[in-house]
Amino acid sequence: MRARHLVMLLAATTMPVMIAARPPAAPAQAPVEAAAPFTFEKLMVPMRDGAKMETVILRPTGAKGPLPILFQRTPYGIPQAAPRQVPGSWKGLVKDGYIFVFQSMRGRFGSDGKFTLSTAVHPGQPKIVDEATDAYDSIAWLVKNVKPNNGKVGMWGVSYPGFAAAIALVHPHPALKAVSPQAAWIDYWTNDDLHRNGALRLSYVADWVSSLQLTKDDGPDFDYGGVDTYDYFLKLGAAANLDKIWAGKVPMATSLFDHPNHDSFYTDQNWHKALGKTTVPTLNVAGFWDQEDPWGSWQIYAKQEENDPDHLNVMVAGPWAHGSWHGKMDMLGNIPLGRDTGVEFREQIEDPFFRYWLHGVGEKPAYEARILQSGSNVWKTYASWPPKMATETSLYLHADGSLRFDKPAAGEACRSYVSDPANPVPFRERPISSTYPRAEWRWWEAADQRFVDHRPDVLSYVSAPLDADLTVTGKIAAELMASTSGTDSDFVVKLIDVLPNDYEKFDGTKPLGAYPRQLNGYQWPIAMEVRRGKFLTSETDPKPLVPGQVTKWDVPLRDHDHVFKKGHRIMVQIQSSWFPVIDRNPQTFVPNISRAKPEEYVKAEQKVCAGSAVVLPVVK
Repeated sequence: MRARHLVMLLAATTMPVMIAARPPAAPAQAPVEAAAPFTFEKLMVPMRDGAKMETVILRPTGAKGPLPILFQRTPYGIPQAAPRQVPGSWKGLVKDGYIFVFQSMRGRFGSDGKFTLSTAVHPGQPKIVDEATDAYDSIAWLVKNVKPNNGKVGMWGVSYPGFAAAIALVHPHPALKAVSPQAAWIDYWTNDDLHRNGALRLSYVADWVSSLQLTKDDGPDFDYGGVDTYDYFLKLGAAANLDKIWAGKVPMATSLFDHPNHDSFYTDQNWHKALGKTTVPTLNVAGFWDQEDPWGSWQIYAKQEENDPDHLNVMVAGPWAHGSWHGKMDMLGNIPLGRDTGVEFREQIEDPFFRYWLHGVGEKPAYEARILQSGSNVWKTYASWPPKMATETSLYLHADGSLRFDKPAAGEACRSYVSDPANPVPFRERPISSTYPRAEWRWWEAADQRFVDHRPDVLSYVSAPLDADLTVTGKIAAELMASTSGTDSDFVVKLIDVLPNDYEKFDGTKPLGAYPRQLNGYQWPIAMEVRRGKFLTSETDPKPLVPGQVTKWDVPLRDHDHVFKKGHRIMVQIQSSWFPVIDRNPQTFVPNISRAKPEEYVKAEQKVCAGSAVVLPVVK
């Protein structure tokens, strides 16, 4: 997530202001410029080991009296000047009044030290510096030296800055009074940036990790030398061939290639295990269509819930992509939301959260979870998450391609397809652009799935049109009964909301190219995930699959809150590749897929058999 949206917002406000022309009869007068909304100060903040962090202070112009500090730590660069206008997403915060502080993380841009991307913490070892100690030391210095402040500090951020805010909760400074980790992560293995259940996020490693480690500042975009990254990665071969291109200059990528299993390299960095009693009010925020970090904020919330006697920990989520709630958010890709839900989030949730905990104005959040439910586009408030009123209900995949709530008959046949690593299923329409700076990446998880429907290596199961709304709220999962002729394999499961063929009026007035983009019959993905066969029994000691043996595949599809509307159909798609967002499984068991040899990539017959189902948390 090169999610530099806050810095980008600041940069956008420094564009020249256009002055309207005056009538020629009037004498020329110099325009009166409005006072800049902030003053600007850049300095170096010392850490316990002597390293100094590049830090910018933005004080509101003309503010009187002490204000709280709103602090963000980031690896993506900090403002180089005060914004000439208030960024749109800050309007409510600026009205309340804060001293805004931005800091480059250790080893990035002007900050001392080495940037490792490590998320490890070291409780009980205060002489070892990490992101948690840097946050603590920074807050201590800011409260003492940035005047006038009221002794209260909040931390916020999306993605990497969200993680940097969250990790401050491991050993919070006494002045830290509110934290909002948004699209944060806890681990590099399970369901965020670099892996999905142990399956490597190939294109994201190439784009994101290299941009952070090839240079100390904002690194170059990865050069694919062509128009289709699908072709590039197919020709690349095994993922570790990237290491040869980088000559070992991207050490995090090298470590990922060297650690194919869920060993101590990953578990030692799972920082959220160190969270104890919840003492700092925390606003966790996640997007259901976050293409980068959809999982971590939920896990931070769940861990804090284990010991939250004062009810300080809350969860907020909605039909958003990565960080999109900080901009105009009236469309989920091609799906209209009907209003700007980003404004609603900021005005109804984020601004009041910091206002209460840092200014003492307003009311404490009364909800446990506040969710903008997709499908209905209605804000829902829950006393617990997942809600207790949901009932786990199995929706079965039948051999005739139907999707029904009744169980398959005894002896019902399997469906099969051939998975070929030389012709993997693309994760979005080709040609596939690079991750940055293209817009396609942001919305691919909401993109119409008709581009792969009817491929011979994709199985589709579809229900009859629903005769009433179906609400699913909580954790969704798939349970496949499946086999492969190989000794390893992936299965990708997609839960899809199929919009009716008369969903929108479509006529000849639409511009060229609009017809294939229409919403009539749109296959809207609600939940998608991959499961790697070698890790079914153990992520630390993987085993080959037995060819032809039907095995149960548990495929977690994460937390959701969605209404499949009356007249819509539900679809499930099954495939065995998702390229190049996920590296290709050679379908031969090898110790390290990242270093698989060309001859180890083989075709395999995949079978999906009776008893396969998607388990939905149905709310009646």
